[in-house]
Amino acid sequence: MPRTPSTSNTESRRAAIVAAMLPVMARHGYEKATIQAIAREAGLTPGLLHYHFKSKQEILVSLVAAVVEFARTRYESRSASSAGPMERLQAYVQARLGLGTGAAPDMVAAWVMIGAEAVRQPEVRVLYEQAIAQELALLTQLLSACLAERRRSTDSAHTLAAGLVALMEGSFQLSSAAANVMPAGYAAQAAMAFATQGIEAAPKRKA
Repeated sequence: MPRTPSTSNTESRRAAIVAAMLPVMARHGYEKATIQAIAREAGLTPGLLHYHFKSKQEILVSLVAAVVEFARTRYESRSASSAGPMERLQAYVQARLGLGTGAAPDMVAAWVMIGAEAVRQPEVRVLYEQAIAQELALLTQLLSACLAERRRSTDSAHTLAAGLVALMEGSFQLSSAAANVMPAGYAAQAAMAFATQGIEAAPKRKA
């Protein structure tokens, strides 16, 4: 079904509202990210926000999807020219944890807030669990390829992937709550070191 101008305008407005919630929530947290503050950031009236979204929680649900899409797109862009399994793993780690071009501190801060809301809100928890499951599946695939390339058993791929996901989620938390304490760029280096050590420690594949 072709998009009508009104449909396109509605989608554009909804996207602008979701995008506005990101910096507001990153700066003030979910509780203080009021409809009024989001509307102000988006340059819209609170009434228009309520026209497009029934509640603040509904905007949050859309924000989760937007953050997941951002992470997927950044990884695909960085891995497009990767030549082998280890380069693809490196591209993944840099996409998630790397600094510099394309880094999005507000996105990271918002993701930490989303994790906190997942503890309290069942609807957000479902989306958060789905996002983590997707990360786990992708990392398991990437690590399995790295292990196979080095003729190592792939049995540990899932556990190693789980460790990396936990490391990333912890680093996101620290980047928001203790950014001035942790060394700059440590997260990507630590993640690759963890992955490399896990790959090298895996038993050799039986002939």
